[in-house]
Amino acid sequence: MSYQQEIERMQKACEGQDTWDGINPESAARMALQNRFKTGLDIARYTADIMRADMAAYDADSSQYTQSLGCWHGFIGQQKMIAIKKHHGDTKRRYLYLSGWMVAALRSEFGPLPDQSMHEKTSVSGLIEELYTFLRQADARELGGLFRALDDAREAGNAAAEQEIQAKIDGFETHIVPIIADIDAGFGNEEATYLLAKRMIEAGACCIQIENQVSDEKQCGHQDGKVTVPHSDFLSKIRAIRYAFLELGVDGVIVARTDSLGAGLTKQIAVTNAPGDLGDKYNSFLDGDYIESADDIANGDVVVKANGKLLRPKRLPSGLFQFKPGSGEDRVILDCVTSLQNGADLLWIETEKPHVGQIKAMVDRIRAEVPNAKLVYNNSPSFNWTLNFRQQVFDAWSEEGKDVSAFNRDNLMSEEYDSTELAIEADARIQSFQRDAAREAGIFHHLITLPTYHTAALSTDNLAKGYFGEEGMLAYVAGVQRKEIRQSIACVKHQNMAGSDMGDDHKEYFSGDAALKAGGKDNTMNQF
Repeated sequence: MSYQQEIERMQKACEGQDTWDGINPESAARMALQNRFKTGLDIARYTADIMRADMAAYDADSSQYTQSLGCWHGFIGQQKMIAIKKHHGDTKRRYLYLSGWMVAALRSEFGPLPDQSMHEKTSVSGLIEELYTFLRQADARELGGLFRALDDAREAGNAAAEQEIQAKIDGFETHIVPIIADIDAGFGNEEATYLLAKRMIEAGACCIQIENQVSDEKQCGHQDGKVTVPHSDFLSKIRAIRYAFLELGVDGVIVARTDSLGAGLTKQIAVTNAPGDLGDKYNSFLDGDYIESADDIANGDVVVKANGKLLRPKRLPSGLFQFKPGSGEDRVILDCVTSLQNGADLLWIETEKPHVGQIKAMVDRIRAEVPNAKLVYNNSPSFNWTLNFRQQVFDAWSEEGKDVSAFNRDNLMSEEYDSTELAIEADARIQSFQRDAAREAGIFHHLITLPTYHTAALSTDNLAKGYFGEEGMLAYVAGVQRKEIRQSIACVKHQNMAGSDMGDDHKEYFSGDAALKAGGKDNTMNQF
């Protein structure tokens, strides 16, 4: 709806209301436009359509991949989207990621926790709601600036400027974008997963990512000790999420994540009813010894029929069962194909390194059975990107017969190599990694899980080093404020960013000339 149409709608709403003389229809229209999304479900439905369209665009052209950064606070997500609009003009194919790791580390009432699903369930949906509250405020703030500029143009009698600003209002692009939200391993049984998924969707999530680990044994994907569940358990949770989307009328997206590449353990033997069924396939990966008779069974041993033979799986003192060494990739393929065939839309394969060839090899096998399979991929801060890619270049050059005797492969992180041809080539590969992986390895969405955790730590370290040292106040002025001003960082006017101008607008709507406004000539924000 255009600005003028919204004004006309409010005029009709006010017609015949004799006691509403103090209501200005244009002011009401402005407030309505500044609050386009009334509920989280409005957001979820809107962003689900965006994500579905982006998936179709990627299927047609792999250069149309999408990206996101993990954000642990609404303000961080808001500033990210403001920056994207400022630097790139629009928010197309740029999302937000909600990391369960960062919720555990930064948002739990217990204090900092490891990524093991020990934080409060509702802290996840709470962060989704918070992120969208801040993004909606970014809409209101930017539109408020346009409305004030429109008033200034009218007061100056500048019709051309007035028309130009009104066109910007009519063509305004919201800061609201899809969030890919991490539900960990579902926080309990399938009913618990359904209830939390529903809460997350009601908060605005159009996309939920779930992993195939045991809920009460869940580990970070880059830690040891990961324990997976049989496919039937995981598929039940995928169905639970789909039911939640359907109940709430959202064409949502489900990301099925497999940790099987690095997970060597399972908590239970799968139920199987016939040779070759899904449970039988899962059990076929169990490590153990084939036995001939009951005489080979010791007290407490478990025996399962797998691959047509009696298998005594190896069981650890913890009660967990081991998978065969080297079976991880085959288990990943089965996980992915099965998930896509049972309601998942996208895949997430957690790997131990960022290697296009490794990812492509697995995706090629998956696409042999599900041709349109595509991935969400974690460009993880848990990888040492510099070392990994320098080693990849080192290995490639070695295979080509190029002389690499000047380099120590195990010490390639060293600063002494930074200006070498090998380091420059590695950086070029890092720079093109997302494009290459989108083209070669079926990656639709690239995300960094924890970037703003690290940027907050780095910027705070830099400020603390100087401010509490010899630089004193210059550390803040030169290292922060001066850069904010010269880079046109919007929150250098922090009062405006926090909503003081919007508050003034509302006071004027409500009280007219009697409004006590904060943005007068003595407001020090006018120095910027």
